[in-house]
Amino acid sequence: MSDATELGRLRWRSRRGMRELDQVCDRYLTHAWPTDSEAQRAVFLRMLDCEDDKLWRWVMGYDTCADAELAAFIERLRTLPH
Repeated sequence: MSDATELGRLRWRSRRGMRELDQVCDRYLTHAWPTDSEAQRAVFLRMLDCEDDKLWRWVMGYDTCADAELAAFIERLRTLPH
């Protein structure tokens, strides 16, 4: 699968129930995915399996994810350029 095809598939998969979460995921795919390690990509894919309401609370800093690896990744998402 080409990189463009994979990225398109990931953009579709990362669509959430909230535009704000869509934007967070899109920022990661635009700014970090192309150069990120396989380990970090795997954390992103795992994050996509989380429920929107929990993910929103984590991204906004209202709650902290109990999974340390996922919590660190979400903190990184919060610092990506807009």
